[in-house]
Amino acid sequence: MKKLLVFALVLGSLLFTSCAAHMLSVSHNNLSQTETVLTQKNFKVVGQVQGEATATYILGIGGLSKKALNANAIAEMYENANLTGSQTIINVYVKKTVGGVMPFYTKNTNIATGTIIEFTE
Repeated sequence: MKKLLVFALVLGSLLFTSCAAHMLSVSHNNLSQTETVLTQKNFKVVGQVQGEATATYILGIGGLSKKALNANAIAEMYENANLTGSQTIINVYVKKTVGGVMPFYTKNTNIATGTIIEFTE
């Protein structure tokens, strides 16, 4: 009986533990073909905008590719910006987080963030 109790405790403790990992990396790339040079004070900062895309993998299967996840986050950021007239987005970067209980369950989230400016002249 005592051996059974010890075995049950060890098995229970193994079932309620996990090997989880969390990784954060930030990349700053020139994401668009247009380059905005701000040498004069002819603009005003309107605000910040962000877009998010998430992919879930079970046993490494499923979700989007890294490139598609990036593209979806950036596309949502531009959609959320509601740009009008002489507005544009500068300082765009993508924050990537990976979490879960690897290799069984992995959740990748990319958050694209940028600054909206409006030219005054």
